[in-house]
Amino acid sequence: MNDTRAAQAARHVTRTSGQRKLSQWIQQLVFVGPATFFFLFIVIVPFFLGVYYSFTDWNGISRQINWIGIENYTHILTKDPDFRNAFWFTVRFTIVGIIVTNLLGFVLAYLLTKPLRTRNILRTVFFMPNMIGGLLLGFIWQFIFIRGFSAVGEATGWSLFNLPWLGDRATSFWGIVIVFVWQTAGYLMVIYISALNNIPKDVLESAEIDGASRWQVIRNIILPLIMPAVTICLFLAISWAFKMFDLNLALTGGGPFKATESVALDIYNEAFTNNRLGLGTAKAVIFFVIVAIITSIQVRATKSREVEM
Repeated sequence: MNDTRAAQAARHVTRTSGQRKLSQWIQQLVFVGPATFFFLFIVIVPFFLGVYYSFTDWNGISRQINWIGIENYTHILTKDPDFRNAFWFTVRFTIVGIIVTNLLGFVLAYLLTKPLRTRNILRTVFFMPNMIGGLLLGFIWQFIFIRGFSAVGEATGWSLFNLPWLGDRATSFWGIVIVFVWQTAGYLMVIYISALNNIPKDVLESAEIDGASRWQVIRNIILPLIMPAVTICLFLAISWAFKMFDLNLALTGGGPFKATESVALDIYNEAFTNNRLGLGTAKAVIFFVIVAIITSIQVRATKSREVEM
């Protein structure tokens, strides 16, 4: 009798456990399934299709696709100076962009966490450029550089405003950097503000009582405690700068003479202007691998410096 009851109880437990697992699978399928399907359909499948096309000579239009192996990759690495020049420009732009953007974002966040009457308004003002699309922002700043600066230069006589901001190799580089920093610093500022507000006030007060200077507080207390935010901001700035396309297209179009052509714009021109989609996707694959390696190293390096609050 006892054995029968034990067997029935075991079957009941097994049945209940199976029903619970089935319910969990149904919930995951209903709530996670659609997002997983669209992620596979929009991201994963096109990615592997792009990898396949990178080994072909497809022009993006013809139905005939010929497999040519690694010929596209060897051409890029040995016979394509435009890609090397674009990559070198992108590296220089990324280094300058992430340093200036993060420094400005942190400084703005540090100042706007002080008890200022207008800090909420200023936060909104500094964040607003991020709400404007890159193409529109690029055309607005193109007008500012060409018409606005020249008008100011004529009125004041200052040589800074009379420079060919988008017509010279050196000044066009800094023109793109200015617009990039102006657009993205406000977004990073919000992240830094959130991190600064989470620092325990008693820690800062103890440092002030002990006589620590403002720079010592920033370097030895604030920066180590907001390192998770630094990790996020560096990752975002690196990915934004490397993938910069719309600003580049709207401001200079890669000119003068491809001096300011980013890798993203070079890939676009190769695939859709020159109608060599196979070669363009090969450049995109190389670019993806390089950016993935750099961001992985950055995330690992900065996360190793994070401390517990």
